Amino acid sequence: MESRKNWAGNLTYSAEWLHKPTSVAQVQDLVCQCQKLRALGTRHCFNTIADCPQDMLSTERLTKILGLDREQRTVTIESGVRYGELASFLHAEGFGLPNLASLPHISVAGAVATGTHGSGDGNGNLATSVVGMELVTASGDKVAVSRATHGADFDGMVVHLGALGVVTQLTLALEPTFEIAQTAYTHLPVAALHAHFDAITGSGYSVSLFTDWQSDSINQVWVKSRTGDFPETLFGAQKATEDRHPLPDHSAESCTPQCGIPGPWHERLPHFKLAFTPSSGAELQSEYFVDRRDALAAFTAIAALREKLAPHLMISEIRTIAADNLWLSPHYQRDSVGFHFTWKQNIPEVLALLPTIEAALAPFAPRPHWGKVFTMRPTNYPKLPEFLRLCKEFDPSGKFWNAFLEQVLG
Repeated sequence: MESRKNWAGNLTYSAEWLHKPTSVAQVQDLVCQCQKLRALGTRHCFNTIADCPQDMLSTERLTKILGLDREQRTVTIESGVRYGELASFLHAEGFGLPNLASLPHISVAGAVATGTHGSGDGNGNLATSVVGMELVTASGDKVAVSRATHGADFDGMVVHLGALGVVTQLTLALEPTFEIAQTAYTHLPVAALHAHFDAITGSGYSVSLFTDWQSDSINQVWVKSRTGDFPETLFGAQKATEDRHPLPDHSAESCTPQCGIPGPWHERLPHFKLAFTPSSGAELQSEYFVDRRDALAAFTAIAALREKLAPHLMISEIRTIAADNLWLSPHYQRDSVGFHFTWKQNIPEVLALLPTIEAALAPFAPRPHWGKVFTMRPTNYPKLPEFLRLCKEFDPSGKFWNAFLEQVLG
């Protein structure tokens, strides 16, 4: 029997029926037939955002790359395409995307719908590459949306949480392909982080800091650079002489090459290789975003919880993301810093701990990652009323509404 679990195994979907259409026409038929329906991507969400007790529609067979427009520098794909396959195709054609998440295993549509991100002071989240979408609305109609057709409302449609319909196609803006090299540094003093935060996060095209919060140093700093220029030390951190995994007891074989060896953008921007199980596997994940201006105060607030974090935490990652104008983006109109937690799969204990973390971050107006585990109700979205208006326009009967959306959006 086919597994109805998510990737990490912490969630079993409640749907009575799981459909796997192979064409847009089949998607339209299913949407018309179902009373309640949610779309499911590559199952990398850790909460019930995609769940529905009636019908779920998997996009895993909608995997065509539909067209490459060299003149406009865009690519159009079906919604089940994963970043790993798309990136290989684009690089071979001489094109690239400005940013990727740490996992190439995730679908483009799922990452866009939840505002998933990579890292970099000047890099927006993955949804900021979207210039057009096609979706099937509650009536079964295909609707093409873009800024040209829908004006300012397009900013409310890109990060959509699956609430507007089933996305069947996306069009992404491209740039010429490029090379990246990455190097890990170890044991960055926390004092140096406080004194030189901007210089550290700006030391590369994309920078990630890994910490277990248990000492006065950051375990590792991964710097991804388009120039390949890496100093021997980084504000007291030492350049690693071999590849590293974020988790010290894991082999680096699954990680993308480090030690300053240049390679194509899609083989360096993710942390993990497509052919390997990403991260740990059996885990939970949470992530909260604050305004970049509050980054160090938020860091201090989390560090004060180190004893409570220790029994349940595998590793934390700290990244920067540029501001955007997408209404439900966690980075809406503020340059952001994300505090990511990879937890052991101690589900009751982690769920009991999250309110403590959220309370510590409350003074900084945190926004949780839509696809990860959190207990707070997100309230820091000025355009939420306008998004709810779009939901009524595209789905007046609430066909795509589920318990998760009711809980977090009201």
